[in-house]
Amino acid sequence: MEQIHDIPANRPWSGLVKKGQTIRIIDSYGQQAIDTIFYNAHDVGERYSSQDTMREQNGAYITTGTKLMSSEGNVMLTVTADTSGRHDTNAGCCSCESNTVRFGHDTRHLHACRDNFILELARHGMTKRDIVPNINFFMNVPISQNGAMTIDDGISAPGDHVEMLAAMDVLCVISNCPQINNPCNGFDPTPIRVVIRG
Repeated sequence: MEQIHDIPANRPWSGLVKKGQTIRIIDSYGQQAIDTIFYNAHDVGERYSSQDTMREQNGAYITTGTKLMSSEGNVMLTVTADTSGRHDTNAGCCSCESNTVRFGHDTRHLHACRDNFILELARHGMTKRDIVPNINFFMNVPISQNGAMTIDDGISAPGDHVEMLAAMDVLCVISNCPQINNPCNGFDPTPIRVVIRG
């Protein structure tokens, strides 16, 4: 059984991925950041942990073989395929507040991933308090030797994908990033596709 979900530019989405199913996130047009958080579908208090994920693999990026860890130390999903090469889990999601700090007060009104997460989480009885440091699939965030991070031009090409195998029933919550002030989306947010199989 296959479920296909086309997510418009700038918009949020959520869906259930059952244990043993795969979820493939496709960067349909290339250079599109896809902010993602996973929750235990039966206990949303257990959710993706960027810190535990990085510690488990002893690395700063997500790619093939990475185990996505929960706040309870459990494997949520394992990355089984990745045509892009690496994905960020340090930079977090954009917000109206951070846009103002980074790009000026005239950007305060622009929609941001934090807003998308708030809207989508509300559908599942959650609030902004349930937003945790997320994965930025396809976002290029080089880390220098002194620890400084920059958001650089995306390295993903049209059709690049990342695929994960679920180790538990998970709720996947996505913000198809609307950012237009830095190059994470090539300054032009585009649609994406999510495919759930199994």
